[in-house]
Amino acid sequence: MPTIENLIGWLLVSIVIIIIPGPGVTFVIARAMTIGKKGAVLTVFGHAAGVTLQILAVAFGLGALVASSAIAFNVMKFLGAAFLVYLGIRAIITRKQPIDLSFDGTVKTKKVLSDSFVVGITNAKTIVFFVATMPQFVNPEFGNVPLQMLLLGLIFLVIGTLSDLVYAIAAGSAREWLVNSESRISAVRAAGGVAIAGVGIHTAVS
Repeated sequence: MPTIENLIGWLLVSIVIIIIPGPGVTFVIARAMTIGKKGAVLTVFGHAAGVTLQILAVAFGLGALVASSAIAFNVMKFLGAAFLVYLGIRAIITRKQPIDLSFDGTVKTKKVLSDSFVVGITNAKTIVFFVATMPQFVNPEFGNVPLQMLLLGLIFLVIGTLSDLVYAIAAGSAREWLVNSESRISAVRAAGGVAIAGVGIHTAVS
């Protein structure tokens, strides 16, 4: 187990990183604008699943390989960026289609989860962040370094997921009053699509 000092330090670092809205928050809000509150909540959990695999990769050493390889890093970064741009363009194109907020069908639910999972797992910058910061809060003298890193990753994941859920629910609730106006909801969905594509472009060029 990490020391209490390391846990508190990591907790503070995680909170500071998470409370500053970044591309991830923009993505969640934009998804709320394009597919509604429930879709945004599903997006948060799908994204969290992708980040979970990144945490596992970092804890067991695979993340360091990606972070140290320019080719692997850029492949992940551009794949993730391209997928975000695709999601944004798709949202813009389908902005006038009938709105289905029920998500009763498993196909739609699985699609939303799988899309956001891909976004989460292809975020190469998250891996770099974990690789660069996690080891600083691990105490090798306590043994089982992978387990310590998994614990740190879990703390970050829980805080990040709760924060994203707040944004998803708030943005989804703000969107709901628009659903009775076809022109307004179309404009909001288009704006959400532009925001998602913008996140992709920002990811690619930054």
